[in-house]
Formats: sequence, structure tokens, C-alpha cells
Amino acid sequence: MRLTLILLVTVILATAGCASNGGGNMGDAASSGVSKDSVEAAIKAAEAANKEAGAVNGLWRDADKMIKEAKAAASKGELDKAMKLAKKAESQGKMGTQQANEQKNAKPWLF
Repeated sequence: MRLTLILLVTVILATAGCASNGGGNMGDAASSGVSKDSVEAAIKAAEAANKEAGAVNGLWRDADKMIKEAKAAASKGELDKAMKLAKKAESQGKMGTQQANEQKNAKPWLF
């Protein structure tokens, strides 16, 4: 039983270590296949998602800042960074809309 537990923990840690390889080299746009058009489309999608979130009072704090940073990165030619920021901003917009819609009838709990 103890050996099984040790093996299980080892497998979990090894798998988590392989999955968390996010600190590597960002590379350039040519190596990643990110185009200027796809970045512009991603920024427009992020703006639309955040406009929708704002309409239902669900705009998250950093979403607009990320869109501005994505535009700045795109203008500097940092397409990978711009795409990452735009996708994250779009995700925040969608989650903000979902959160606002799910909690629009929320009331305080009375214990």
C-alpha cells in the first residue's frame, strides 16, 4: 500500500512537471506561425467580448489593460505576446459575462 502511494505521487509529480513547461523561449512570429492578421482578429474578439461583459456589468479589472498591452505588443512586432494577451483578455471578457449572468439574481445569505 505504501509503495503504491509513493508510485502514485511520483507519477503525478512527473506529469505535472511535464505539463508546466511554460517558462521557455517565446520565439519569434515566424517560428510560431502567428500572423499580424490573426493577432488583429484576436484583439477584435477580445474587444467584443469585453464590450459584452461591460454591457452586463461583468467587466473584469485587467481586461482593458491587457487589450492595450496586446495592441502595443502588436505594433512593436511582438506577435506571440500580443496573441497571448488578446486571448487572455477575450477569456476574461467571456468569463465576466458568464459570471454576471449567473450572479444577477444573487442575494445575501441569511443564516
